[in-house]
Amino acid sequence: MKPNLNKKDFEFFFKPLTKINGLTLIEIVITIGIIVLLAGTVIIIINPAQQLAKSRNTQRQSDINLILNAISQNMADNRGIFNCVNGPIPTSSTKMAVGAGNYDIAACLVPVYLDKLPFDPQAPDAYYASTTDYNTGYFIYQSTTTNRVTISAPSAELNEIISVTR
Repeated sequence: MKPNLNKKDFEFFFKPLTKINGLTLIEIVITIGIIVLLAGTVIIIINPAQQLAKSRNTQRQSDINLILNAISQNMADNRGIFNCVNGPIPTSSTKMAVGAGNYDIAACLVPVYLDKLPFDPQAPDAYYASTTDYNTGYFIYQSTTTNRVTISAPSAELNEIISVTR
């Protein structure tokens, strides 16, 4: 006897190709294109170079405040006068570094008031190795009329002027 088979019994095993679900190549290419456009737009909006420059400027601001706090502590310990073996703070803007024409401030602050002297995060010649080998990249002066100390960061980016006076 022959089994009684009909067309529906075979459709289970052999589905027509038109009913197969999936993505075509063109759909995948369009999706990738949209993702690339969105990623490009986000990168342009975020502007990583500008964000990095802002973070370096924030570091400079923090460094200047740290140095000024240490100077203030030194002055508080010495009845309002900055006590330094290298003499008083200059009255004209002078780089804080070792060497002729600079103001050597590290020995006056490190290690009593600071663990190490901070330096500009991107100035090409700024570094700190020890109290006898460093270049902060920052400038300092003390006003003769107000006795206030100003520290500035001339390598600031994004046309910012970073200077703090206390």
